[in-house]
Amino acid sequence: MRLVEILIPKEKRKAVEEILEDEGIDFTLVAEESRDEPSVVITFPLPVPAVESVLDELRETGIDEDSYTVILEAETVVSEQFDDLEQRYAQNSPRISREEMQAQAKDLTPRFSTYLVMTIMSVIVATAGLLLDSPAVVVGSMVIAPLIGPALGASVGTVINDRALFRRGIKLQAIGLGVVTAAIFAFAIRTTGVVSPMINIFEISEIEGRLSPDMLSLVIAIGAGVAGAWTLTAGTSAALVGVMIAAALVPPLGVVGIGIAWGLPDVALAAGVLVLVNILTINITSLVVLWYKGYRPDSWTQQGDARVATEKRALVLVVTILVLSAFLGVVTYDTYRTGAYEEEVNADIEAVLDSPEYAELTLIDVTVEYTDPVPPRQPERVVVTVSYPVGTDPPPLVEEIQGRESVYAESAITLPTGPLVESHRAEVVVHYTERG
Repeated sequence: MRLVEILIPKEKRKAVEEILEDEGIDFTLVAEESRDEPSVVITFPLPVPAVESVLDELRETGIDEDSYTVILEAETVVSEQFDDLEQRYAQNSPRISREEMQAQAKDLTPRFSTYLVMTIMSVIVATAGLLLDSPAVVVGSMVIAPLIGPALGASVGTVINDRALFRRGIKLQAIGLGVVTAAIFAFAIRTTGVVSPMINIFEISEIEGRLSPDMLSLVIAIGAGVAGAWTLTAGTSAALVGVMIAAALVPPLGVVGIGIAWGLPDVALAAGVLVLVNILTINITSLVVLWYKGYRPDSWTQQGDARVATEKRALVLVVTILVLSAFLGVVTYDTYRTGAYEEEVNADIEAVLDSPEYAELTLIDVTVEYTDPVPPRQPERVVVTVSYPVGTDPPPLVEEIQGRESVYAESAITLPTGPLVESHRAEVVVHYTERG
């Protein structure tokens, strides 16, 4: 529930009283003597779903330009009339008013200096956590990232036609993409020898997992955007949702910086696409949720402008996401294709070893190595590890496996200019280990 306090000119008192009495709202009036113009402070409690509609009705009396409004959270209201009012508005959507949402969106974004420092630190911590392969450190970087405010601020500014809020949200989101910070930090780490010069970033699980972003990445971004906007409209704490939004953005930004510092453009490109898809998806989903929740400008003359701006920005976001999602689609298909290849190769190797001439061999492991850690890719080598009894000579196995049809990888993703991935027969390598 909320406690609303409005300062109105004395000549508007009768009109405001009539509206509140018609709505069955308890109110108090206090004469304001400190102003040159005779004024009255009117205070009344409202259920959360009633705030916006009642304020809109009061503004129709013409008090908007002549007064200021304060909305406070109230703990308890003891009144039969308020109970009736609460039941009457119980069917309304449980959302805070437009004014509260606008204020909360502004409060979620700290001052520019604080935002800049916290963003830089979150990217640096994320980059360090990635190189350390430490999930705990990476999660810590998400906690301190102040990215939820700008993302939601841009959407709020769009639906209520607050251009200043929209521009600030877009500017801070652009600054929040701290690729330069991540690249400088990663380059400094590499050149100063803080990490081993022999480090293979493709063997770091925290990095490897962000080099193959598939369509499931959209699910994370959609969930973050919907949860962020829904939490904002409910008037509840957005701290945990902010961590979720940061999870979709901060670690991939660190991977982009590492890719640049290590001179690996494919790594930077793959992670960069993931960052862009995530941030655009968070923006479009939060925009849709706010529009669905019924938020519009308070002035009907601005509602047309807000609708046009929302439709244009939504169209731009959707088209851009679809273009970038083509890469995610390629990754998803490549993941399925390589998974099917590995399954067929494993089945064929097991079938070979089940034959009588290889009865003494026991399969330990099958590993498929690829030409490129970033999709699309082809299998380069199939490494088979088998064991054989001590004191015996193991039968040759390479030629038998090499001749199998499953080892041959077909071309994939055919374009007008030819296949994106050429057909290729992987090399087979067999490692033998003795067993007692």
